[in-house]
Amino acid sequence: MDQPASRRGSAVWALIITGVASFMAALDNLVVTTALPAIRDDLGGGLEELEWTVNAYTLSFAVLLMLGAALGDRFGRRRMFILGIGLFTAASAAAALAPGVGGLIAARAVQGAGAALLMPLSLTLLSAATPPARRGAIFGVWGAIQGLAVAMGPLIGGAVTEHISWQWIFWLNIPLGIALIPLSRARLLESRGPNGRLDVLGTVLASLGLLGIVLSLVRGNAQGWGSPQILLGFTAGAALLVGFVLYERRAPQPMLPLRLFRSRTFSAVNAASLLMSLGMFGAIFLLAQFLQLVQGYTPMQAGLRMLPWTAVPMLVAPLAGILSDRFGGRVIVATGLSLMTVGLGWFALITEPDVSYAAQVPALVISGTGMAMFFAPVASLVMGSVRSEEQGMASGANNALREIGGTLGVAVLALVFASYGGYGAPDHFVDGLVPALWVGTAALALSAIAALLVPRVRRAGGAGAATAPAEDQAADRAADVAPVTEGKAAPMAQR
Repeated sequence: MDQPASRRGSAVWALIITGVASFMAALDNLVVTTALPAIRDDLGGGLEELEWTVNAYTLSFAVLLMLGAALGDRFGRRRMFILGIGLFTAASAAAALAPGVGGLIAARAVQGAGAALLMPLSLTLLSAATPPARRGAIFGVWGAIQGLAVAMGPLIGGAVTEHISWQWIFWLNIPLGIALIPLSRARLLESRGPNGRLDVLGTVLASLGLLGIVLSLVRGNAQGWGSPQILLGFTAGAALLVGFVLYERRAPQPMLPLRLFRSRTFSAVNAASLLMSLGMFGAIFLLAQFLQLVQGYTPMQAGLRMLPWTAVPMLVAPLAGILSDRFGGRVIVATGLSLMTVGLGWFALITEPDVSYAAQVPALVISGTGMAMFFAPVASLVMGSVRSEEQGMASGANNALREIGGTLGVAVLALVFASYGGYGAPDHFVDGLVPALWVGTAALALSAIAALLVPRVRRAGGAGAATAPAEDQAADRAADVAPVTEGKAAPMAQR
């Protein structure tokens, strides 16, 4: 017999369960980077194989996010969330036991598939368990967890590899995954999306289109951006995504209703998320190597010196979430992205082979504060810009764009780095790093501009209440009378 909703639907339990699960998924984006030399010594393989130990996870994660959200809407979000945890946990064990680099790459791809199931559904489950007036604060904590996982990846990977072995970066996931499965069954409420059947054709078109583009992005630097394989991947991927858009406009039960993008909030937040990931992930990828290859720190020492960046989100994000409940997420997100722009620009100005660590600390603190202010309210903005029954689709779209932005950021900044410098002498490395950091800074500046396009929220009925902007309300009224079969519209607390 099911437990009462008051016990099973607790926002605190939902935050703990979804926070830990999404922490594992976000952490494994970057945790393997500092373990690559040890993996090469143990399993062998060349540079391309080692790159794929990172890219296999990112690729399957980005490509399957929309499918994960659609499966949750169709078969049950809690059920698919638990399946994602199980798949991620089993793949982590397979990665730790991999006898060769090929087996490790395959396990990493399956890990990414599990993460693609659990990540978009974690936000939907958390939103369902949280009263609207508390979502800013709860999402603020969830956002702090995500920011911490992204920034702590290199530190945790380096510390575990240096003091135990690289296999343990995967073994650590096993007890967490085993504990989360029964907790999810006992403490999370089941829910489904409005569609009674899976949008098979739309899912295939979107997944294959993203596969073509993302695969070309992660292979472009190695094979050459003008090579026939890369151009074919971009062309085929773009054509499939165009087909997806055309099909979704006419589908009776679309996987991603395109009318969601009529909301200026939804469109602007997703554009800001993609550009933020482009600048941030590409910068972290290069700065972690700068600390090790140029300044001579070990992986763990480099991770420790990133602590001013990694520790700040835990302090700032909950406060930013509370402030977003009071003042709206628009100003918090835009301020955070502006601070990240300043922080990365600071790095670009001061970076020299012998720059002191003390000179880097202000940039680290500013960047960490900005990252926390972005992650805290952005989830609330995304989830509040759509109807409650569409939150799984919205979360999947936002996470997919963020992952694609990260992949694009590593590829673009690495291309700029290789064009102006390289892995030779320290001066040569810095010659490539500085222009790459300026490209990342420009992406973050554009992200801040996109955030400012989010409409202001009109406060009504006290500090905790809000109404949607007039233009978004008009878009909703137009959508409500359109001939689509997506269920009744739920009241919205915020756009």
